[in-house]
Amino acid sequence: MRWLIGVVACAVLAGVLSVEKGFAAFRATTSSTGTWASAASYSNGNLTSWGQNSSGQLGIGNTVDKSSPVNVGSVTTWARPAAGGAFACAVRTGGTLWCWGDNSSGQLGLGDLVNRTAPAQVGTATTWSLVSAGGKFACAVRTDGTLWCWGDNSSGQLGLGDLVNRTSPAQVGTFTTWQSVTTGKAHACGWRTGNTLFCWGDNSSGQLGLGNAINRRLPAQVGVVGPSESISAGGAHTCAVRVSRTLWCWGNNSSGQLGLGDTGNRLSPVQVGSLETWEESPALGGAHTCARQAGTNLWCWGDNSSGQLGLGDTTNRTSPVQVTTPNTWSSVTAGAAHTCGKGTTGGTVWCWGNNTYGQLGLGDHVNRKTPAQLSGFSSVSVVTGPTAFMTLATS
Repeated sequence: MRWLIGVVACAVLAGVLSVEKGFAAFRATTSSTGTWASAASYSNGNLTSWGQNSSGQLGIGNTVDKSSPVNVGSVTTWARPAAGGAFACAVRTGGTLWCWGDNSSGQLGLGDLVNRTAPAQVGTATTWSLVSAGGKFACAVRTDGTLWCWGDNSSGQLGLGDLVNRTSPAQVGTFTTWQSVTTGKAHACGWRTGNTLFCWGDNSSGQLGLGNAINRRLPAQVGVVGPSESISAGGAHTCAVRVSRTLWCWGNNSSGQLGLGDTGNRLSPVQVGSLETWEESPALGGAHTCARQAGTNLWCWGDNSSGQLGLGDTTNRTSPVQVTTPNTWSSVTAGAAHTCGKGTTGGTVWCWGNNTYGQLGLGDHVNRKTPAQLSGFSSVSVVTGPTAFMTLATS
C-alpha cells in the first residue's frame, strides 16, 4: 500500500521530520463526527469487553481478567464507550451516563469511593452527549454545551481552579459552548464554539501546547486557532488533525510518539511531516500514536516495546511507519501498550501489542507484534484508551 503516488510519496516519507510552526497559525473547530480520544460517536448496540479486570473495569460483575470478548450485561442501547485507567464509562442512547471499575479517586462520579463491577448510572440526567475517560478522572459534555469533570484532580485536570478531587460531576466554568473533550493520563483538552481550543491539567511535558511546562488548574486557550477535524490526548502527548488534513502533535516525545524524527519534547504544536492526507481521529496511546492516512492506510510510531506498532518487531519508531496487515483500515484505537483497529470489510477486529491481561481478545496472554484478527468476532466499533489495559467494543 502506497502512502501517496510516485515522487510525492517519496518526498513526504523522506521529509517526515517536521519544522516547528507558531501556534498562532493553528486554529481548530469541532467535528461532530470525530473521535475524541476515548469517547466516540458510534452506532448503538451491545457492549463487550476484555482484558484487565482487577477493579471490575470490564463491567461483568466480577474482577476476573478476560482474554476473549464477554458481554457487558444484556443492554442493547450502548452508544459511546470510553476506557480509562482501570475504569470505564459509556453514554446510552437515552442520554444517560454509566461508569464502572476503579473508584479510588471518585472517577465513577457516583458520590463515593466504592468500586463497581457492573455499570452504575451517574446521577439521573438524560442529557449526556459524550464522555472521555482519563487516568483516574473523566470529563463529559452535555447536550446544552456544558462541560463536567470528576475524579482525580492532583494536577488540576478537572479544570475547576483547585486540586481537590470530586466524586460527582462538577461543571467546568459556566460556558455553554463546549463541543467536545478528550482526556489523557492527567490532562484534558476541549473545543468550544468559535474555533477555540482549551487545555488544562498536567503540563510537565508540554502536553497542553501552551509553550511552557506549567500545569493549569483552569482551561487555558491554546493560541488563536483555524479549522481542525479532531483532537486526541495520549498519556502525556496530544495530536490534532486540521481541516487541511495536516497532522500536528506536541508534549512528551520520549519514545518518538510525536512522529518528528527525534525524541525531544515539544511545548507547542508541531506539524508531522508535510502530508495533507491524514484522516481525523488519530489514536494516542500511553507513548505511541497511530493514525489513518489517505483513506484507509494505517501508520504508527513511538513506543514499540510490546509490539504495539504492529510492525513485526519491538523497535521504537520516531517517524510514521505503515502497518500493512491488513492493508485497509476503517478505524484505530490505542491503549496503554496495545492497539486495536477495524478492517474495512465485515467489521473484523484486529489487535496487537501488549497482552499481559488478555487485552488483545485472542484467548491467550501472548504479545503480538503484528495485527491479529479476533476469530469469529465482528464489531461496529472498538475502543480503548491511553491508560487502559482493556478493550471495549459495540456490536
